[in-house]
Order: sequence, then C-alpha cells, then structure tokens
Amino acid sequence: MPKATALITGASRGIGRGIALELAAHGYDIAATATTEKGLEDVKARVEELGQRCLPVVGNLANHDDHARMVREVVDHFGSIDILVNNAGVAPEVRLDILETNTESYDRVMNINARGPFFLTQAVANQMVKQVQAGAAYTPIIIFVTSISANTASPNRAEYTVSKAALSMTAQNYAVRLAEYGINVYEIRPGIIATDMTSGVTSKYDKLIEEGLLLQKRWGHPEDIGKAVTGLAEGYLPYSTGSIIEVGGGFSVQRL
Repeated sequence: MPKATALITGASRGIGRGIALELAAHGYDIAATATTEKGLEDVKARVEELGQRCLPVVGNLANHDDHARMVREVVDHFGSIDILVNNAGVAPEVRLDILETNTESYDRVMNINARGPFFLTQAVANQMVKQVQAGAAYTPIIIFVTSISANTASPNRAEYTVSKAALSMTAQNYAVRLAEYGINVYEIRPGIIATDMTSGVTSKYDKLIEEGLLLQKRWGHPEDIGKAVTGLAEGYLPYSTGSIIEVGGGFSVQRL
C-alpha cells in the first residue's frame, strides 16, 4: 500500500521531477502537474517503474479556474491529497535591470510564482481540512519550494526575487492558519540547482562557486531537493511547522 499521495506542481522537469521520483522511490503515489503534457508521460513511466501510481494532470497554475478541476481530478483518482508541493515557477524570459523591467514580465512571473500557488494552496488546504476532520490516517503537509532569492536581491531579475519573497510569506500565513488542524507547512529554499532554468547562466555560477560563494563547492541537483521533501513527508520534522529549510550548500552562512 502507498504511504500517501503527493500533488507536485511543475513536475515534468527539473526540481519538480526530482521531487516526484524521490518520493516515488520511498513509496508515495504521485499526482504530477504541468501546463502541458510534455514531460509528464516520462515522469509517469519512471514513477511506475518504481512501483507507484502516477496521475498526470495538465493545468495552468496561473489560471485560477484550473485549480478546482486539478484538485478534483486528483481526489477522484486517489481519494485524497496528503502532500502538496508547490514547486512550479518561472524566471523572467529576459533578465532586465530593475530600472527597465516591464509590467508584462512582472505580471507573468508573479501570476505563476506567487498568485497561482496562493490560490491552489487554498483549494488543496480546504480539501486537507476535510480529510483531517474525517480522521485521515496520514496527517497532510504542505511544502512551498521558494528560493534563496526570497531574501537575496538580484536587480537584474527583481520580479523573480519579489515573487519568491511573496511565496515565503504565503507559507508563513498558511502555517499559522492550518496549525489548528495539525497540518504542518514548510518552506524549502533551493540554492543554485542544475536545471533548465539555470542552464543559461552556467558559466556565471561556475565562477561564483569556484570563488567561494558556497561552503559546499558544487551545484545542487533536483534530487537534493527531493531528499529534503521526502524527509518532511516521512515526518522527520514534526515539531517544525513554519520552518525555512535552505538546501543551498551553505549559501546563507555569513562569514568573514
């Protein structure tokens, strides 16, 4: 029997894919969402190779009307949503100086990275409350995947950093609101992770890592985030709701 069902947004590639495969390897069923089918069938095949069920769910996180349908599809298929991983996110299509950033880029990034997870979580949280009140065997949890950019300024992609800061506060608000139901909420902050999103700035980060930006001199990988999510799903931090967990190779450690 599966341990629980995890709904993971942005699961067709990168960090989301890594989370899905790591959870599946530890006995969790997966509802994998993305805006298109591209990549979802591969994730489904990999999850099933690991002995777990996988439901691909196509939906636009930025479209509020898609949220209820996505939740309904997952609950109809699996019977519950036990873990929500708000992972989907985008970077600006073009990195612009904050003095030149336009409203189109700002609105696109904020709608996907901040507004979308805010309201999808609202829909899922209401479903989770029903499960708790019905005596669910697995106490649900919610995880927000933000970024070290939530508290690190980057004026050449300011809208991205603002969206991640907003998502961090969204996690805090849900942690407060859902505590009475025993639903823990966590924030994971990835650092420099090797994904499609960072492929265009590889040389920049290679140089920074080599020069000592991180205590651990390597790029992070999607499975590093997957392991952190799995630890939370397994209940290893039961007394830590609202916590921020950085997975960034020691990026935030201040030193002289």
